[in-house]
Amino acid sequence: MYRIASILVIIFLSLSSLRAQDTYFIPQTAEKILFLGNSITYGGHYVNYLESYLRLRNPERKWDFVNVGLPSETVSGLSEEGHAGGKFPRPDLHERLDRILEAVKPDFIFSCYGMNDGIYLPFDEGRFSAYKKGLEKLQQKADQLDIPLLHLTPPVYDEKKDPAYANVLNIYSSWLMSKKYTAGWKVIDLHWPMQKFLEDEREAHPDFLLAADGIHPGEQGHWIMAKTLLKALGEQQGLEEKFPEPAFEGFYNGTEVLSLVREKQGITKDAWLSHIGHERPGMKVGMPLSTALSRSAALIAEIEKLLR
Repeated sequence: MYRIASILVIIFLSLSSLRAQDTYFIPQTAEKILFLGNSITYGGHYVNYLESYLRLRNPERKWDFVNVGLPSETVSGLSEEGHAGGKFPRPDLHERLDRILEAVKPDFIFSCYGMNDGIYLPFDEGRFSAYKKGLEKLQQKADQLDIPLLHLTPPVYDEKKDPAYANVLNIYSSWLMSKKYTAGWKVIDLHWPMQKFLEDEREAHPDFLLAADGIHPGEQGHWIMAKTLLKALGEQQGLEEKFPEPAFEGFYNGTEVLSLVREKQGITKDAWLSHIGHERPGMKVGMPLSTALSRSAALIAEIEKLLR
């Protein structure tokens, strides 16, 4: 009976999430925008698209977009046996969360977890509980500090790689969507729109992939993530495009702004990670944060010239 009820809830939530999402707003007073997440966020294409688009649409705003996504990380604190060939366990967001918040002092937070949190195994109530508790702990911390937090459901996992794990992320995503109604959380659904896009494309092209490894979306997948986020923030212009290039070409100096944002984020994300500290071996050591922020300021000045 529990399984039937769970399935019905998942179906209801998945259908609901394909309708128009709630519209959220980044307050006018919010300048420092923080992105938390795993390797998908660290890869950062969706962050770059989001930042570039918002700068183009709001040239008067003084933004500072800070990406501290960390590869392999979970919000659940879990790690599979022998992760990374036994070299190191998965890092836990909560090991570094207080340091992030103290160093960055964000005005607004985007959080995207889940892909690693089921640790690539079939569904298990214990692992699911750890994921839920990890996100609840994050929400409590944001509430304590009075920082608006927008949760993002995890990107789709390709069922061709492992249908059991694809089902895990369906369940995790549907639970996170349910928190909008049961706890008043702010949630943007990335998962089901990405899954629908993947299914629709495969009707015509059975070998179509959003993520070559089933996990990490390519640039088109990141663009779907960014478009979904932007629509939930009330944006529309250019978001009917299937690829980012024509969307940014539709803005005056749009491609130039995107190029400068990519350069800026490439400098600052490693600097922030090194400055804050983490437990993930093998990461690139960033330049001193003061140097990175100086270079970032120069690039932002170039961007602002293009926006005038």
